[in-house]
Amino acid sequence: MIPVLIKASAYIFIIILGFMLKRIGLVAPTDYKVISKIVLNVTLPAAVVTSFASHDMQVTLLFIVLLGLGCNVLILLLGYWASRREDNSTRAFYMLNWPGYSIGSFTMPYVQSFLGPSGIVVTSLFDAGNAVMCTSGSYVVTSNVLSSEEKSSVIGMVRKLFSSVPFVTYMLMLIFAMLHVGIPSEVVAVSSTIGAANGFLSMLMIGMMFEIKFERKYVKQVALTLSVRFLCAGAFAAVFYFLMPFSQEIRQALVLVSFSPISNLSPVFTEKCKGDPALSSLTSSLSILVSLVVMTVLLMIMQT
Repeated sequence: MIPVLIKASAYIFIIILGFMLKRIGLVAPTDYKVISKIVLNVTLPAAVVTSFASHDMQVTLLFIVLLGLGCNVLILLLGYWASRREDNSTRAFYMLNWPGYSIGSFTMPYVQSFLGPSGIVVTSLFDAGNAVMCTSGSYVVTSNVLSSEEKSSVIGMVRKLFSSVPFVTYMLMLIFAMLHVGIPSEVVAVSSTIGAANGFLSMLMIGMMFEIKFERKYVKQVALTLSVRFLCAGAFAAVFYFLMPFSQEIRQALVLVSFSPISNLSPVFTEKCKGDPALSSLTSSLSILVSLVVMTVLLMIMQT
């Protein structure tokens, strides 16, 4: 329990550090974009390559990709149903902020630190399914449901998916694993060094992005959204842990990934669909706080 608290406290400290660096003016409010590009295009893919290289991939684990996709679809449908009598702005908020997980920049560092290579492989597989929806899938559905001027197409969604370096890395590693193609030790030596920086940079980026501008009019929708997300997360986690025929380590990784915060892309897509981006950003930031607490407690329970 103590080692978990120490590691979790280190991550919380890095998030606070990133926030304070922004507040004192040492970094600009937009500097997180540079770190975000480094994380998503360099350190995260490197961590994934390293983990796949040291993990014996089983075909049955491919089912986890469908779990990532399925969880998003279920919550998207729930948002669609719950907002059926609401105005378009509210519908956009529910359908774009209830589904979607911030896995690469938040959950992955946690799993990397506590569960090792096999945990990263499982998280990557789940995120491959998640990416289909949170990078553009949910937006395509929502914009068409709302008859928005900012409509997107399935072709646009596929193009966006394959322009995502993490998603392409997941797919390549899956193909290599299925074909039993080994990754050269020289490549792993480089990727492991680069990937080791993923946790620090990801948490620093989150701290720099973190912003809470609270308005009383947002209370109801924020409370409802966080309640729905984390109640669904609890239900998914229970199914994954008690009903899935995987090893305990894999089930633990699935439990953690269920409690990932709202996707960083949600405010962007919410604004495109004429929703309230400030409300979306506030909800996303608060979901990070809740996820930090819940995931730390879960790790303490699972590692005792």
